Amino acid sequence: MSENNDSVKRILLTGGTGLIGSAFIKKYQHKYQFDVLTRQRVSVNCLFKKDENIQLLHGIRGLDDLNDYDAVINLAGEPIAEKRWSLQQKRNICHSRWNLTHRLSKRLNNSSSPPRVFISGSAIGYYGRQNSVEIDESFDECYQEFTHRVCKVWEQKALLSHAKTRVCLLRTGIVLDKNHGALKKMLLPYKMGLGGRFATGHQYMSWIHIDDMVRAIEFVLNHPHCQGSYNLTAPNPVTNAEFSATLAKILNRPNVATMPGFVLRLLFGEMADLFLFGQKVIPKKLTDAEFMFQHPQLEEALNDLLAP
Repeated sequence: MSENNDSVKRILLTGGTGLIGSAFIKKYQHKYQFDVLTRQRVSVNCLFKKDENIQLLHGIRGLDDLNDYDAVINLAGEPIAEKRWSLQQKRNICHSRWNLTHRLSKRLNNSSSPPRVFISGSAIGYYGRQNSVEIDESFDECYQEFTHRVCKVWEQKALLSHAKTRVCLLRTGIVLDKNHGALKKMLLPYKMGLGGRFATGHQYMSWIHIDDMVRAIEFVLNHPHCQGSYNLTAPNPVTNAEFSATLAKILNRPNVATMPGFVLRLLFGEMADLFLFGQKVIPKKLTDAEFMFQHPQLEEALNDLLAP
């Protein structure tokens, strides 16, 4: 596939203060013009300061259509692993994704000259718990649980606009970034000598380096043949035990502690499923499209992120 970088100039982006959205803007803020849809004006200003290529939009109500944009990238949503899953928190997780995505699809459908592409977030939680089964985008035997329902409806809302534009769905794995997200939370226990696996450690972790994450988003943005669901994970998933051992090696710290499943249940309730179960996810559609991962192996990726 040949890349066409001239086709996209102006992007409407949601989730600009999150891990992925902020990294994408920082990498490409001199290449594209961004209109960042946000309710967190102070956070956006602190992240990006003043840049003529970044404009803030405070709410979607002023947008009757999306004719002014070449692309929409929708990454907004309540973080799924920040708080215990109370009934109210589950509602927040769902509706922060579903409502905005539905409204964006509606405005895309109202557009006489719609954006060329609508890239919308999802997650590998779509597949539910799958043990060691190797999963690519064609897999359809999903385990029916909360994360699957969140992602299924989220994707359905984005696909409401597929008659008007090209739609790409980003089924994202564990995004590795030293300063944010899951990896940052893992570092403290290891630095204190308390690192180790969760329960048996047999559960798979499908991960991706933050640099490959944002590069993959730009890849589907500019490749007109890319559409439908994409697994945004590195091509070499590992078990939790392998991940723990590799992280301990990089940090030169012990890897002897084990967090039993019942303790995770006491601490996190239903949310403990995120740590106790996993998916062995392969990014087949990306590799078939000849996307080149810069960090395909975990040890090299962690070295790149954590080396002094």
